[in-house]
Amino acid sequence: MNEQELVLGIELGSTRIKTVLIDSDWKPVASGSYTWQDSQVDGFWSYPLDDAWQGLKTSVQTLLGNYAEGSPDTTPRIAAAGISGMMHGYLALDARDNLLVPFRTWRNNKTHRASKELSTLFQFPIPQRWSIAHLYEAILNKEAHVPHLARLTTLAGYIHYKLTGRFVLGINEASGMFPVDPATQTYNAQYVKRFDELLEEAHLPFRLLDLLPEVLPHGTEAGKILDEAAADLDPAGTLAAGTPLCPPEGDAGTGMIATNSIRPRTANVSAGTSAFAMVVLEHPLSGHHEAIDVFLTPHGESVAMAHSNNCTSDLNDWISLLTESSRILGAQTSTGGECSQGDSFSRLLPLALQGEADAGGLTVIPYRSGEHLTGFADGIPLLLRSSDARFSVANLMRAHLFSALAAMRIGLDVLRDREGAVLERITGHGGFFTTPEVGQKMAAAVIGCDCSVMETAGEGGSWGMALLAAFLKDRGGNLPDYLDKVFSGASVQTVSPAPEDLEGFATYYRRYKAALAAERSAVDALT
Repeated sequence: MNEQELVLGIELGSTRIKTVLIDSDWKPVASGSYTWQDSQVDGFWSYPLDDAWQGLKTSVQTLLGNYAEGSPDTTPRIAAAGISGMMHGYLALDARDNLLVPFRTWRNNKTHRASKELSTLFQFPIPQRWSIAHLYEAILNKEAHVPHLARLTTLAGYIHYKLTGRFVLGINEASGMFPVDPATQTYNAQYVKRFDELLEEAHLPFRLLDLLPEVLPHGTEAGKILDEAAADLDPAGTLAAGTPLCPPEGDAGTGMIATNSIRPRTANVSAGTSAFAMVVLEHPLSGHHEAIDVFLTPHGESVAMAHSNNCTSDLNDWISLLTESSRILGAQTSTGGECSQGDSFSRLLPLALQGEADAGGLTVIPYRSGEHLTGFADGIPLLLRSSDARFSVANLMRAHLFSALAAMRIGLDVLRDREGAVLERITGHGGFFTTPEVGQKMAAAVIGCDCSVMETAGEGGSWGMALLAAFLKDRGGNLPDYLDKVFSGASVQTVSPAPEDLEGFATYYRRYKAALAAERSAVDALT
């Protein structure tokens, strides 16, 4: 048998734990996945960490099985790996690494007081989902577990720690826990000092840097897989103990990597369970804005982000409902098989391009959870239609795709109106862009600029993470230059927003913002 040297990328996303193997040309050769779902525990959105570990094992073993089926004459050797995951949130451990409270994810919007006070204290935006906001809210609420804190990390940081014993993060992921100084490439010393004063006032037995992971630049080895972890993940031994890992990163960082958007003046939009548009800055913002995050690329450049908590979750639920209906009615595919959810996506989403420009009077508020950009701590998905609305599947699909990005557009409006940002082109990435043309055209209309999609748009953050692991393996030198080599032959398709789509979304956007009053009434009445 021939031996092939491969690189493994792993991402623990909101709906799937996905793994991908790439070859020396950075092309995916096998993948695996595990589907999971968040739920509310003690009033907080959470995932069981046991499920994360089981899902990781399942995804890795599925990937290796798929590789063996596709390459029966080749033995893989995994030369490097990397872990990515949902950014932010609150994963609090005691001195024995026991979880103090169930993992609190980025989806929670229960830290408004902490977010506001810290943003004022630092004169730097601290969004509600950031780890430091979760910590300070717990302090303000005098939660019993706080004095027992010994480590605070993210989901990717936790899995990496369990695999390697190294308590570290990459620059992008770290900058979503606490502000990172672009000049020093570590936590902002001035802000650390101010937060330590708050800890002292609260009579807590630790200081901030006692809790936070070490920040590592990419190209630096961040540990090796431990014997016990390797045996548990892959009993067959393909993923061997001693495999080097790059620093763990956040899903925003892997989205930037997967779209080659880490140089100043580049921009990308990552859309799936949540939606976020990121613009790499040439100059610092003139002030802090509650609707705009500021963090760093995996290379350490400052980024302005408009992030919305809700994107396609409500659309996914509608697709599931329509798929179930088709099965009950006996619908079949062209090959005579039962209609699957994948079939439904590929058949129904393109209908959005046939819908009326403004979605025919339908309005969707897709808030499965709270939405900080519009001021909601909790959410209830709503479908509203005027008495003369044209209630068709095409209009329903168009309304959902418009609304999936509408809250994010509110953040982009702040960036444009208050900072004078100019967006000429943005590169799309994630599940929203998987169906050819549809997501791209809708995103161009919502964002109001050209939208590009690469042939790898649907590969996901696990592929972006694999590229960071390959950068470690190849000792690539400068990360932006390395990515230029990766993407030198990439196929890119760009569409400009059609005038009728721009006008249609403008009408829809006015309805969407007006309908937030109905969402407020529903949330107040029913949650």
